[in-house]
Amino acid sequence: MLKYSKQRESIKNYLDTHRIHPTAETVYSAIRQDFPNISLGTVYRNLNLLADRGEILRISYGSGPDRYDGNTKPHYHFICTSCDTMLDLKMEPLMHLHELAEETFEGIITNHVTHFFGLCPECSNKKNF
Repeated sequence: MLKYSKQRESIKNYLDTHRIHPTAETVYSAIRQDFPNISLGTVYRNLNLLADRGEILRISYGSGPDRYDGNTKPHYHFICTSCDTMLDLKMEPLMHLHELAEETFEGIITNHVTHFFGLCPECSNKKNF
């Protein structure tokens, strides 16, 4: 049984209400308003605990720090290669990809992660000038 923590609850609530896919440092800056004595290490530990428990998503995509998402339902992300913005794509996940992957894999596929990369609308408009 996990001991209740107001700080952990505040972190989870922040992620549930902000769809910006923040880094741990961004969460830390926001949470410090309510918990001025919280440490960055405590934020990291709670984010990792929540991710390990499946209550939030930890998003790693190769470069830059991990990002966090309170939406744990299957969905895809778009990452801007210019400004590093991460957005949820409004499309249904292609769950049949599991079946296609399993045709060439002897194990069991339980999930998949797909990231799309390119220029967000704001950066795309800047490039057109």
